[in-house]
Amino acid sequence: MGTREELLELFENNKGIYFSGEAIAERLSLSRAAVWKAVKGLQGEGYRIHAVRNKGYSLAVETDILSTQGIQKYLNPACGYLELTVFPTLDSTNTLVREKAAAGAPEGYTVIAGSQTMGRGRSGRSFYSPADTGIYLSLLLRPHHYASTQAVKLTTMAAVAACEAIEAVSEKKALIKWVNDIYVAGKKVCGILTEASFGLEDGYLEYAVLGVGINVSPPVGGFPEELKEIATALFDREQGDGKNRLAAEFLNRFMSHYSSPQNSGYIDDYRSRSLVIGKEIQVLFPDRRKKALALDVDQECRLLVEYEDGKREYLTSGEISIRPA
Repeated sequence: MGTREELLELFENNKGIYFSGEAIAERLSLSRAAVWKAVKGLQGEGYRIHAVRNKGYSLAVETDILSTQGIQKYLNPACGYLELTVFPTLDSTNTLVREKAAAGAPEGYTVIAGSQTMGRGRSGRSFYSPADTGIYLSLLLRPHHYASTQAVKLTTMAAVAACEAIEAVSEKKALIKWVNDIYVAGKKVCGILTEASFGLEDGYLEYAVLGVGINVSPPVGGFPEELKEIATALFDREQGDGKNRLAAEFLNRFMSHYSSPQNSGYIDDYRSRSLVIGKEIQVLFPDRRKKALALDVDQECRLLVEYEDGKREYLTSGEISIRPA
């Protein structure tokens, strides 16, 4: 761990507490000049570090910048094996993790970015990922003996974990639009994209990259015109340590579900949080839309729908709309 990381860890674990330059230098085995240089460097990155004569340095409690050190202080022991790296910006967190997965990275390799220049959503769509307003996270998973039909469970686990994390941090009710969108107050606040690689011989999952994007605060100038009516942010302004805590809460909740895959209790939570069960929806096909009534989500996370002609079908993948055509 370098000087910057050691100093940031000290500040993140003691927000609002002042340390003299001499005390920091002694604690981290540094010179006073090295401490001053590291503090200036963090300030240049946007960290609100107060410097007061005869008191020293203190990281302001309202600071809300994603960092490895800021997230780790909230993680449960079950997340101890995660290899976490935070970047200010990336082209795509999923792309980077897929590259690492193909190169043999172990399960638990996790990348989080403060913005993406080429964020991806489902069906090849772009995912709006502006700077400093959201969490863009990708987690490498290597579950044992997961068939293709089971891969959707990773997405549904993540949806439940995202809802739990959102409610823990904001106390706002979060609901799930099958299969991978999280809504708060009628608008989308989170999207999930799971990409996977399967073995050609046995058909089992080699690895999965679980990507999660959460809108934490509104972007400068608001959402783009095409998103204003469908997207929202969790908070109307930055929250002190809001992004770090939310990222950690998601990882804690997800790993809790993932570490006990035989326990399907999360499916009951998924069903109870459904935004679509009992409602009229439209099932989206490549060339048309088809009206249906969403009836239930089964233990395999399939959506049971009934079309206007009375025919019923279990949807294992695809997209639906809850908005009028």
